[in-house]
Amino acid sequence: MNPLGIHTRGYLPHWDLPGTTQALTYRLADALPAEVLDRLIRETPCRPDGSPDQLARRHRIESWLDSGHGSCVLTRPDIAPVIRDAWRHGIGTDYELIAWAIMPNHVHLVIRLRPERSLGTVVRSWKSWTARHINTTLGQQGQVWQEDYWDRMIRDDEHLWSTIRYIEHNPVAAGLAAEPGAWPWSSATR
Repeated sequence: MNPLGIHTRGYLPHWDLPGTTQALTYRLADALPAEVLDRLIRETPCRPDGSPDQLARRHRIESWLDSGHGSCVLTRPDIAPVIRDAWRHGIGTDYELIAWAIMPNHVHLVIRLRPERSLGTVVRSWKSWTARHINTTLGQQGQVWQEDYWDRMIRDDEHLWSTIRYIEHNPVAAGLAAEPGAWPWSSATR
């Protein structure tokens, strides 16, 4: 990792600055097959300067995820509470949990990291612990989560509130609930 806190494993860059507020999304391994992701990337429209329109690409990926592909086991009543409880476990010691939503095949969170914590370490611990539970519950073995995660450092209060609104309204946008507070697996229910 360089002094600015940017690191990558070759495909997604991450800002891992202690004490920052981060928006995160990670998904089940089967939620977005590699060939579909490649197609979505290839078909991303270009901006006037010829570069890919990253916002359009992100919207296409989010739309794919929200349409419910893959096993969609995350909202099962024997799995969703484990995901939520894994996040709650680190509150106060590793981070502040600001907003979250568990979707059928992916999750969204906003956290504020404690100064001595690493985002990568926190996400790995969530995935490791919950993957063991999911595999045991489903009587299976193998990869549960995608290898990487998407993150974005929150820039200011306006960005924070728009991100929270997006996360808590995602179940409504995906047709899973009529209003944010009606989705049981979201911080909107508090």
